[in-house]
Amino acid sequence: MGRVLLVEDDVAIAAPLARALEREGHEVQLAQLGQEAIDSMRKGKQDLLILDLGLPDIDGLEVCRTIRASDPRLPILILTARGSEMDVVVGLEMGADDYVSKPFRAKELMARIRSLLRRGQVDHANTLRVQDVILDADARKAFVGDRELNLSRMEFDLLHALMKEHGNTIARERLMREVWHTHWYGSSKTLDMHVSWLRRKLGDSASDSRYISTVRGVGLRFETHPGN
Repeated sequence: MGRVLLVEDDVAIAAPLARALEREGHEVQLAQLGQEAIDSMRKGKQDLLILDLGLPDIDGLEVCRTIRASDPRLPILILTARGSEMDVVVGLEMGADDYVSKPFRAKELMARIRSLLRRGQVDHANTLRVQDVILDADARKAFVGDRELNLSRMEFDLLHALMKEHGNTIARERLMREVWHTHWYGSSKTLDMHVSWLRRKLGDSASDSRYISTVRGVGLRFETHPGN
């Protein structure tokens, strides 16, 4: 069970969501303003931030950026009613781990929440070495040669999922299930963005992949040897 900061100014959404979280045993703190959320994070430790983007005082994207800068490991789930795909992309770039669009399905949202709260409890034993990439699952560190990679929580788990089955193609649906711990019924934009960022940090590219190859219509593969 975890301590959840729910930042949502719409009481019709916040109240039932808070009750649902409390029924699952979580301790929920409510905030309606962006500055209130930032102040709350500074005062006490939270295990999860659920953040609405459309806040009355500060844009939710700025709140996400500020909180992420102060706590790199905090799981952040953004809620958005904005139709623009760019808002979602910017939210992920600001440091959010996942997002759910409004109106959302309660079961899907709760599955995403459970996934993020489990994230710090998952036991990844072993150290993986594939090509010149080293992943220390216990320390949650990854390196290309001697260069340590600055990976987000989801980027690390995605890399781990790919490396532990290097040489094999993993279906996109399975990656969503293993990394995000949820069934994926809609767009795989979240996965695509995290793969793109992971490639960039590895010094890889989709057009000339050394590490992560896309198998069209199937999924992704971490190459055992350089090249496709």
